[in-house]
Amino acid sequence: MHQAAYVLAAFALGSQLLALVRDHLLASIFGAGHVLDMYYAAFLVPDFLFNTVASLFSLYALLPILTRLEQEQEGYLVSFLRDTLGVFFIAMSFVGMIAYILAPLIAPLIAPGLAADPSTRAGLILLMRILLLQPILLGASNTIAALTQIRHRFVLYSISPLLYNFGIILGAVALYPYFGIAGLGAGVVFGAALHMLVQVPYFFAEPKGASVPMGRLLRGLRDVLVLSVPRTLSLSSTIISKIAIVGMASVLAGGSIAVFNFAYNLQAVPLTIIGVSYSVAAFPTLARLHAQGAREEFARYIEAALRHIIFWSVPATVFVVVLRAQIVRTILGAGQFDWTATRLTAAALALFILSLAAQSITLLIARAYYASGNTRKPLYFALADITVSVVSAVALLAFFRESEFFRAWVAVLLRVDDVVGSSVLMLALGYALGSIAEFAIGYVFFVRDFALSQVQLARLSFESISASIIGGAAAYVALSVSGSAFNINTTLGVFSEGALSGCFGLLVTALVLRMLNNRELAEAIASVARRFRVAPEQVALEPSDVA
Repeated sequence: MHQAAYVLAAFALGSQLLALVRDHLLASIFGAGHVLDMYYAAFLVPDFLFNTVASLFSLYALLPILTRLEQEQEGYLVSFLRDTLGVFFIAMSFVGMIAYILAPLIAPLIAPGLAADPSTRAGLILLMRILLLQPILLGASNTIAALTQIRHRFVLYSISPLLYNFGIILGAVALYPYFGIAGLGAGVVFGAALHMLVQVPYFFAEPKGASVPMGRLLRGLRDVLVLSVPRTLSLSSTIISKIAIVGMASVLAGGSIAVFNFAYNLQAVPLTIIGVSYSVAAFPTLARLHAQGAREEFARYIEAALRHIIFWSVPATVFVVVLRAQIVRTILGAGQFDWTATRLTAAALALFILSLAAQSITLLIARAYYASGNTRKPLYFALADITVSVVSAVALLAFFRESEFFRAWVAVLLRVDDVVGSSVLMLALGYALGSIAEFAIGYVFFVRDFALSQVQLARLSFESISASIIGGAAAYVALSVSGSAFNINTTLGVFSEGALSGCFGLLVTALVLRMLNNRELAEAIASVARRFRVAPEQVALEPSDVA
């Protein structure tokens, strides 16, 4: 499992690095202002369609059905997949056309603050309509990728998200100067097309084989939907919370939506590398163990994945909080992205990252329940996330406006005193509280339903928190000492300062863990020391995994 998780983490890291380059260019060209507010708001409807309708044909739901069909008769697999692709295009085109027609009505609902201005509203509607092609293309790519995965074309599949981000970068750099906001949308669509087209030649080169009878096709589609609907409903909780929060951000100071999304994307990097990689790597084995009735081994496997998620998440949380300013300035701090935007984004990142361990463990909880055949409980936990996120954001915003003491306390704690627009931080905190609530409720049932032992987790929590705090303090001291040694007015100087301090802090953390004879550190070193084995074919990252 550890080796599979590290392979997936490497793939995810490659995609996330180019995503950070994308965000750097967007920040430097546009800054945290009106254009990016409109850009990110326009993404909400396509993202909602992708996480609901398009994800019904999820890679995870298709793989077991396709494997079963391949065993029934040669040629059924490819024939079924092509028929499924046709059904997908018809369904998504129908839904997309409805969204296209209703765009003038949807725009004021998702971003009331932006839609209040007629010219901004027109631009938002135009961009939203262009971006409606994105979930169709990404969803089709996701369906085609089922064959790519079954045939072990992992490298081909891993290239797709890189090409997607390349298209977005091309739109910002080359198309926007000539076509304005429509050029940004065209870049996204071009990237989504590349995401799909890189896999199309291999897909159509596959021999067609025997056609699947209509009755078997309908049963197969029904089986796919039975597997995917609960997961789709759970996935939609994130985008629903985000739609509500972005709607609130649209009535705040200009640039609030951009600051929220930049911080959100930054916290998604460690979440993807740690939480997604481990939960996806654990899923196939968990499903097999549960099917075999190996309950004790099932619980031990969960505990192993849980221990390593905590092992990596806790220090990541501490170091992101300590080095947040250096991270934001290195990745985003250029061009039009000014010091005010940097401070707000760094503060929002610190609040988002507080829920890193909670979000990572929640991903494992959901997949453990899916592996056991229980698809309802993750949905209930996700509903708690939506409720707490939205209610917390509304309440915190109101309290932030009314209480001068609370505003001053937040300003001092997060170093945003005298910064206009700091109310957006309440939205980041509300989102984090929703994630923590989902974890807390889910974990209570998780421990009870799978009879998990808490002894090892209590031991690990103490060791990891202690070592991370000591290492974080060491990194903070290194920042203070080395500040005068670097020119912090340049990207290289800020990066060097943060990298040196971070490495020193990580070294201290590792030494403390070593002194405590930490079991997880020894297991991680042993896994890295061995050659990576190729991950099982069911293990794959799809677009719904990687934001």
